[in-house]
Amino acid sequence: MRTENGFCNLRPICQFVCDIHGAEQGYMKKVFTIIDCYIIKKFLGTYVFTIALIIAITVMIDVNTKIDNFIKTSPSLHAVIFDYYLNFIPYFVNLFSPLFVFIAVIFFTSKLADNSEIIVMMASGLNFDRLIKPYLISAAVIATGTFLLNSYVIPPANVERIEFENKYIKNKKVDYAVNIQLEVEPGVVAHFGSYDNTTRKGRDFSLDKFEDKKLVSRLTARNIVWDSAYHWTISDYMIRDFIGMREKISRGDRIDTTLAIVPSDFMISVGDSEQLTTPKLKEYIDRQKKRGIGNIQLFEIEYHKRYAMTFAAFILTIIGASLSSRKIKGGTGLNIGIGLLLSFSYILFMQISSSFAVSGAVSSFVAVWIPNFLYMGIAAYLYRNVPR
Repeated sequence: MRTENGFCNLRPICQFVCDIHGAEQGYMKKVFTIIDCYIIKKFLGTYVFTIALIIAITVMIDVNTKIDNFIKTSPSLHAVIFDYYLNFIPYFVNLFSPLFVFIAVIFFTSKLADNSEIIVMMASGLNFDRLIKPYLISAAVIATGTFLLNSYVIPPANVERIEFENKYIKNKKVDYAVNIQLEVEPGVVAHFGSYDNTTRKGRDFSLDKFEDKKLVSRLTARNIVWDSAYHWTISDYMIRDFIGMREKISRGDRIDTTLAIVPSDFMISVGDSEQLTTPKLKEYIDRQKKRGIGNIQLFEIEYHKRYAMTFAAFILTIIGASLSSRKIKGGTGLNIGIGLLLSFSYILFMQISSSFAVSGAVSSFVAVWIPNFLYMGIAAYLYRNVPR
C-alpha cells in the first residue's frame, strides 16, 4: 500500500489492527477466518496461474519439437488435440506440481512480507504457528488433487497418450524378449526361450510342476502361441511325468491349454507403470513378486512416488513459507531465486535417488522417500528458526 510519493502508508493497516484489538473474541475469530481465506486464495490462485503458464509454454515447446513427426506420420488434428495433448496436460501438471507449489508459496508470501502485511498480521496477535494453518490447508487441497490425478485420472490418460506416441512419434513398446521365467501358480514354473509379441509366438517353452520341492512333471515344446485371455496353444510338445524312480513320456503335435499368464506379465515397456491406477499397480506388483519376476523396480518406484509426491506438497509449503515470511533486504527476487534453487534440487534429487532403485542398490521405498526425509529436516530447521 503506497502513497503518491512512493512511501508505504500503513495507516489503514494500523487502523485494521486497532479494530482487531478492540473487538470481542468472536469477532477476532471471524477476522482470522478472513485472513485464512485471503492466504488460501492467494496461494491457490498463484499456484493455478503459474502452473497454467508453464503448461502453455510446455505445450508450445512440445509442438515445436514434434512438428516434424506430425508432418511425417500425418495424424489427424482430432488425434493430436484429444488423444495426445488433452492427455498430455494432466501428466505434466502432475509432474511440475511440487515445483510450482514451492514457487507459488515463495512468490506470494514474499510479496506479503515486502508489503509488510505479515508484520501487521503478527502485530495483531497472529503468531507464525497460527499463520501456517491456511498454508497447510492449501497444501492439503493440492496434495489431494495430486493423489487423485496420480491414482485415477492420469493412468487412463497415459494409455491414450503413450499409444499415440508409439504410433506417431517413436515406438518404445517392447515386442521381443528372451529367457523369460515366471511362476504361473504355486509350484508351477514357466520358461520361454524367446517371445515375439507381434506374432504372439514363443519358442523353446517349458512348464515345470513341483510338489514338495520335487519335480513331478515337465512339459517342453518347440512353439507356444497366445490366443486371448489365458488361452495358449502348444505345438510339438513332450510331457515327462516322474513317478518315483520311473518316467512316463508322452508326445503330441498340438494341445490347447489354459495358463494363468498373459504377455503383459513379462513384456514390460517404458511407461507401462504409468498406465495403471494405484490399486491396479499394487495388485500387479504383488502378483509379480509371487511369480518371482524381478524386473518390477519401475512399477515399485511409480507406486511409492505417487505417495511421496503427495506428501511433498506439505514439506515444500513449510519450507517456502518459512523462507519468505520475513522481510529481507534483497526483496522478493532473492526469495524466488532461493525457492527455484531448492525446488529444482528437490526434483533433481528425486530423479537421482530413483535411479538407485533401478540399479538395485537400495529398495524402491527408500530411494523414492530419501528426498522427502532430507527436505523434511530442512523444513523442520527453517520452521523452528522463523521469528514468531
